[in-house]
Amino acid sequence: MFGYLVAAPDLLEEDQQKRYKSCYCGLCRSLEHCFGKVARLTLNYDLTFLVLLLSSLYEPEEERGEDSCPRHPAAKQAWVSSEVTDYAAHMNIALAYLKCLDDWHDDRSLTALAESRTLKSFYDRTAEKYPRQCSAMCSALDKLSEIEKEGVEAPDQAAGCFGELMEEIFVYRDDRWSPALRAMAHALGRFIYLMDAAMDLDRDVAAGSYNPFRSFHGLADNEQRFRDILKMQLGECVFFFDKLPLVQDTGLMQNILCIGLWAQFNKKYSRKDP
Repeated sequence: MFGYLVAAPDLLEEDQQKRYKSCYCGLCRSLEHCFGKVARLTLNYDLTFLVLLLSSLYEPEEERGEDSCPRHPAAKQAWVSSEVTDYAAHMNIALAYLKCLDDWHDDRSLTALAESRTLKSFYDRTAEKYPRQCSAMCSALDKLSEIEKEGVEAPDQAAGCFGELMEEIFVYRDDRWSPALRAMAHALGRFIYLMDAAMDLDRDVAAGSYNPFRSFHGLADNEQRFRDILKMQLGECVFFFDKLPLVQDTGLMQNILCIGLWAQFNKKYSRKDP
């Protein structure tokens, strides 16, 4: 998810920082447990938000412990995991594999091709276990690819495809909470896609790559224009987030949604407040 769905660590309380890190380490541990050590290389903080959200919504039984870690060999790291963590590990693999394929098809990246071959067997297992999610993710990316090939400069259309992809990832169970989860995730997916487009506009134009904001390139008021567009998407996301019966880790998740998501944008445009 492009590395945007992360917390603003300086604004977290100590217990929130520990919880965030332990869920991240639990996800890393689940990747190894489900797929082997090499799967850890796909780890990022984005899917940690999914762990926090689904754990708060469904309250699964959690397992805790401390383990040594290749990245931190000097001290054991605390971890927490559950059935939700294993689910997020599978979604992490699916996203990593599909991104490698997209990079290969778009840029003919040999590195991406090699990585996709490494992840193929992991993805196949995920697709067998979670066919709805993987089928819908592939369908959404295929539609997005067609939009990009045609050069459609309609931000909503392209962003909507990524919103559809996010819906399927976030809907863990088909139950009473699915509609709110879908609506929240769809808006979040649109936000992330449009954020990435805004961040990459200069580079994409220079490279001749697709970007739904191409017609805005060079305009003096782009920062405010993009900020207003993004606020609309995030406002809808938070609206449906607030409809979910969440108690555990709400402050941590609000930090991610309302502050952390803006970190890269604010850094690029040298402003602190969204």
